[in-house]
Amino acid sequence: MNTAIVHIDCATDSIPEVAEALAALDGVSEVYSVAGNVDLIAVVRVSRFDDIAEVIANRISKTPGVINTESHIAFRAYSKHDLEDAFAIGLPDAD
Repeated sequence: MNTAIVHIDCATDSIPEVAEALAALDGVSEVYSVAGNVDLIAVVRVSRFDDIAEVIANRISKTPGVINTESHIAFRAYSKHDLEDAFAIGLPDAD
């Protein structure tokens, strides 16, 4: 799985509508409304690396209300949650 994190500036008066439109796009797995320098952060997950450009340039960037994007391509994922799931085999906790 190929992942990109996209920082999105959008029209202030339409943040919820833009977020919903982005979340409905194929290839966009999550959209977060955030505090800080950007309005939204979208997580793009696709099976083919070339599809990242399709999703960001041809879908996210062309969504009405999106003003600017900044994309970050993920190389590796590090997550305590993922490691716990990988080692869980369905046995009850031995507490």
